[in-house]
Amino acid sequence: MLSKLTRRQALGAFAAAAASAKKTVAMIITEYRTNAHADVIGTRLLEGYEYNGKRLEPRVKVMSMFTDQKPRNDMSVAMAAKHNVPMYNTVREALTLGGDKLAVDGVVLIGEHGTYPYNEKLQHLYPRYELFSQVVDVYKSSGRSVPTFCDKHLSVDWVKAKQMYDWSHALKFPLLAGSSLPICWRKPAVEIPLGSKMKHAVTAFYGGLEAYGFHSLEMLQVMVERRAGGETGVNSVQLLEGKPVWEWTDANPWAAKLLDAAVARSLQRKAGELRANVTKPAVILVEYKDGLRAASYMLNGQINDFNFAGEIEGRPEPVSTCFWLQPGRFYGHFSNLVHFIEETVITGQAQYPVERTLLTTGLVAAMMESGWRNGKRLETPHLQIAYTAPKRDPYARGPEPTPEKPA
Repeated sequence: MLSKLTRRQALGAFAAAAASAKKTVAMIITEYRTNAHADVIGTRLLEGYEYNGKRLEPRVKVMSMFTDQKPRNDMSVAMAAKHNVPMYNTVREALTLGGDKLAVDGVVLIGEHGTYPYNEKLQHLYPRYELFSQVVDVYKSSGRSVPTFCDKHLSVDWVKAKQMYDWSHALKFPLLAGSSLPICWRKPAVEIPLGSKMKHAVTAFYGGLEAYGFHSLEMLQVMVERRAGGETGVNSVQLLEGKPVWEWTDANPWAAKLLDAAVARSLQRKAGELRANVTKPAVILVEYKDGLRAASYMLNGQINDFNFAGEIEGRPEPVSTCFWLQPGRFYGHFSNLVHFIEETVITGQAQYPVERTLLTTGLVAAMMESGWRNGKRLETPHLQIAYTAPKRDPYARGPEPTPEKPA
């Protein structure tokens, strides 16, 4: 049961949105605290952000909020009160504004961070699928659906991830997903020309294997999807850890060459010999259906950023770049992500293919399965996912937002 105050908030928010003619959204969140994704995304939706050198007010109106967990440092209650946004106890109420039918123009699901368990494969069990399925239940019962954003990968479970994708097609709603990495700045600025012939690619990353491995594979995918023939899918995935990483690298000279090129682009790398600095290396091996081979290296102890290198036919040297994320609050790369979330809600068109996120989700799940099976090479017939990259790669080209301010 909603309080009278909450009902007044809901009516006030609805009237304000109608007066401004802004599209309306519900925010469905696992945890909202300082620097969590709900903060760096949600706070921008509430308070605006800096984009391409200009300060923008929010172009959508947050109408409601559901937060699954509220730790001691929770921000959701205070932020909702500050912006007169009603908080609801269920996903359904947040989407219907306490009524019977869907009452918003878009849904922003931020299922990252919070105290959730890990499974035996060391996958973090964020309830993205569970929350998404509750959103879909409202769409079904209301007889209509709206543009939806899902932060990072769709689910740790391939079957659930595919179901989320299938729901978006069956109910005909635009689905945008993924992280800020594909659309962050690149130093140097690099766009792979559509139709490029590529044989090999390498990414290098740091951080946790699942959480940041997703970023690295997403970085890989946003670059190689532009190759000749478009994306056609993946035949196999394998995770190697420890000494086998360097043994495999020595047996594959293309990988050693591209690894050097990728690491050379790092803007946060340690001096010294790579193999001495990286005491616990890992590499994710990906073999694509069309013959492209790729390797994604986890190099904790050597680098603290995300880097790419690839071979393009006709170019004597590798194409390489650093995917640059603005350090420190307010993490300006999230401004680019929020811009595309808003665009998706406003235009009713996903701003880049969700198939990229679906495929990357499958790569991460297979990688974690391979690690659980002690490095077994896994055939992936279920990852024969074909799609076409955008004509223009929408990565950030504008000036970097001012740091240390809500940008």
